[in-house]
Amino acid sequence: MADLLSGGAVGAGMGELLKYALHTIQKGREFGSTLEASIETLDALAPLIKEMNDVNDLSDRPKEEIERLETLLREWEQIVTKSNKLTWKNFLSFPRYQSKLQKQRQKLERYSSVNVQLENKTDLMKLRDKVDEILKRMVNSGQFDGKQIRGLFGAPEEPEFIGMDEPLNKLKFELMKKGASVLVLTGLGGSGKSTLAKKLCWEPQIKGKFGGNIFFVTVSETPNLKNIVKTLFEYCKLPVPDFINDEDAINRLGILLRQVGRYPILLVLDDVWPGSEGLVEKFKFKLPDYKILVTSKVAFKRFGTVCQLDPLLHDPAVSLFHHFAQLNHRSSYMPDKNLVDEIVKACKGSPLALQVIAGSLCKQPFEKWEKMKERLKSQSILESNSYFHDNSTALLCYLQQSLDTLEDINEKECFMDMGLFPEDQRIPITVLIDMWAELHDLDEDGTNAMAIVDDLVTRNLINVIATRKIATETDKYYNNHYVMLHDLLRELAIHQSKVESSVQIKRLIIDLKGDNRPDWWIGPNQQGIISRVYSFIRGMLVKQKQLKVDARILSISTDETFSSDWCDMQPDEAEVLVLNLQSDQYSLPDFTDKMSKLKVLIVTNYGFHRSEVTKFELLGSLSNLKRIRLEKVSVPCLCRMKNLRKLSLHMCNTRDSFESCSIQISDAMPNLVELSIDYCNDLIKLPDGFCNITTLKKISITNCHKLSAMPQDIVKLENLEVLRLCSCSDLKEMSESVAGLGKLSCLDISDCVSLRKLPNDIGGLQKLEKLYMKGCSNLIELPSSVIKFGNLKHKISVLCDEEGAALWEQYPNIPNLKIDMPKVEINLNWLHGTRS
Repeated sequence: MADLLSGGAVGAGMGELLKYALHTIQKGREFGSTLEASIETLDALAPLIKEMNDVNDLSDRPKEEIERLETLLREWEQIVTKSNKLTWKNFLSFPRYQSKLQKQRQKLERYSSVNVQLENKTDLMKLRDKVDEILKRMVNSGQFDGKQIRGLFGAPEEPEFIGMDEPLNKLKFELMKKGASVLVLTGLGGSGKSTLAKKLCWEPQIKGKFGGNIFFVTVSETPNLKNIVKTLFEYCKLPVPDFINDEDAINRLGILLRQVGRYPILLVLDDVWPGSEGLVEKFKFKLPDYKILVTSKVAFKRFGTVCQLDPLLHDPAVSLFHHFAQLNHRSSYMPDKNLVDEIVKACKGSPLALQVIAGSLCKQPFEKWEKMKERLKSQSILESNSYFHDNSTALLCYLQQSLDTLEDINEKECFMDMGLFPEDQRIPITVLIDMWAELHDLDEDGTNAMAIVDDLVTRNLINVIATRKIATETDKYYNNHYVMLHDLLRELAIHQSKVESSVQIKRLIIDLKGDNRPDWWIGPNQQGIISRVYSFIRGMLVKQKQLKVDARILSISTDETFSSDWCDMQPDEAEVLVLNLQSDQYSLPDFTDKMSKLKVLIVTNYGFHRSEVTKFELLGSLSNLKRIRLEKVSVPCLCRMKNLRKLSLHMCNTRDSFESCSIQISDAMPNLVELSIDYCNDLIKLPDGFCNITTLKKISITNCHKLSAMPQDIVKLENLEVLRLCSCSDLKEMSESVAGLGKLSCLDISDCVSLRKLPNDIGGLQKLEKLYMKGCSNLIELPSSVIKFGNLKHKISVLCDEEGAALWEQYPNIPNLKIDMPKVEINLNWLHGTRS
């Protein structure tokens, strides 16, 4: 075994072990964190101990203290090496080795703080501080990756990239230089700055130099420095601190980066707006090879190196257009080259305009191509140089042409709904499905909604990302799917909502900063100027002390300083209420109980800590409320919502609502049809009260790692058709009464790594069509009752891995059984939730 003190002795090969252990047996997450922390701490301490030895040799000091420290480290290394040999077959040994690793860490901590008596030698005192700092960080976090952060953090998947090779190579050249520097990538809106920055992060040369120490943060128009720093801590898998102020946040970030800074670091600050130079300045630290890449519409020349991203030249622009219009040698249609050239020229080299307009013309008849050409030529703003002076306005005109090609009015309306959510945030597709089902009478399972999403993707108006690929995608389960769109396309959606020609305005979007209110929002003790109200937004009528709002959709965004001091309004016509919040304390607006037509409530917290939401009882008077989705909030005690059909909880605390309420859950939601609980890690068991809601058809409890059991009386759910329990890592057994669910057609227990057995009479599920059991590594046998599946007249599909398939091989005489084994992808990002 290589000598520990030679430097780098610990760590080689162990990263692969950890990845394999985490992937193969996800139950070992805690063990993996402890092991990883041990590896990195040993790696960090090895050169320091060598330095201590060198100092001792030079000063002819006794070696007893250093030797004792070496002994502790070697003991620790031996435990780590044995952990190296663990595989999934040794799963039961994980807790024992985790305990050993923790005890050895504690020994070293005690020795460092009590026994090591370093005398008044300056170098040795500095060395002691380093050792203590490493140990303190390890003790506090349990999982600090000190060498490299092992991953590309914050940037979405590698983007499609065409026509920008020259600026890409220039940026690579600058970043490969030694030393610290700030680079500014500037260009017009829609010129591809963010795309280029994301592509850069995936370039082999850049990844080779910076390894995992690549951080990608979107800054946006109203940056919050503390939240940006919190994001960086989150990327490093460290507990997110509560900073006193911006100065405290920067000081703590400096400590973090100096640890990482022994290796090259690349920090990408994307979408920095004019006037934010001071924010960029705060992220500058004196580190040996620390690069900051800023993307912005302005040059920020004070930072030195500037890379100007010019509009695409004609040939690259044509290539980009061909790609997104799907014009290639295999195309069944090919428009006239001159027609293509004219449209491309009209786009003035804007990658975003080329992409969106190409998407809108893809596989369309030539008449639409001609019409698009005429539309673009008719825009006088595009015929002048004003494009380069007022880029946002001009580009909106480009993109408007593509939006006008949407023939389905629902598609246009659905696109405009994208403006209801904050800039640079992922929009859950399940939210869109809930809204559209009620607003546009689309089907509740999402089929028609996904058809609209797919068409908007084809037209390059939006992008769809899946945070985790799972088998149940074919079952219309979209909890892992999100929509993203370019800032300018979001602006287009908002702009289009404001210029709607209908008598009744459909969307009212309000963005509140602190306690500032728009002039037109008349408070209960305020007098408004009626003319200003009418000029601000059409379709509103002003009473003396209330603002009457006729919009069908009301979206209100607030920041972390908002005090929940709501002004009054009368939103009589609102059917959807979208609340986007960031504060730790938040109350529902007092006017909520006046929203008699409200059908959908969506509350999303974009802050770092769960928000305490109050005044939930205001919902009790809303007889039309059918769907509620709450994200990253502490769910308050439930009130009576007799017509609620769907409740969705994502990353919420549920204890108050499920355990502390005086009202029975079945009394609060007697007509609930669908329950979705995702990433709610305080959920230990599903309360028995849910089993009295006999209207339930779908229950999805996913990624709730502390869930250990299901109610024994679940058999009461006589109408239950879908039961999803995937990725509930502590679930050890299922209630035997599950086998009595006569209408159950889909059962998903994927990645329930602690599940030891299935219900004995599971073969009695005569309506079962789909059984998903991939990743059930602790399941060693199937109950003999599965032979009853052979009596089914319909096919039953089982999705599993090789181990699961081997269990089914013992029952070869089930004629309608189909076994599918999907390709396994190593991706642990889902363990940390869905938002970066």
